[in-house]
Amino acid sequence: MNIKLPFGQRINPYVKKAIAFYYFFVRKVMLTYSAQAYVYFPGGFGTLDEFFEIVTLIQTKKMSDKIPVILIGREYWSPIVDCMKDHIYKKFDAIDEEDMDIYQVVDTAKEAFEIIKKSPHIKYF
Repeated sequence: MNIKLPFGQRINPYVKKAIAFYYFFVRKVMLTYSAQAYVYFPGGFGTLDEFFEIVTLIQTKKMSDKIPVILIGREYWSPIVDCMKDHIYKKFDAIDEEDMDIYQVVDTAKEAFEIIKKSPHIKYF
């Protein structure tokens, strides 16, 4: 599920079936509806927007808290996760400590796949 952008957005060469959306919110609704796990690689504002929306939906009980949310690449994600812990949680008390258990940070896709395989929410493994 891709987004139509006026610059450089392309479909991964391994994708066999694709659909492109004009509006981000429509794409996010479709991703949210159909996914059994959420795996985020380093990206820009769109990636962060999608991650924070999913975390918010889980935090507010609008989505199952059983679905894996995995951030791949500690070098990229650690400063963001540290900010959430040090500032949003500790300094400003804007989230609860257990909210940081919604997601997991790993270094490799292989580690993410192992988490996904163990999830009771997954139907196809």
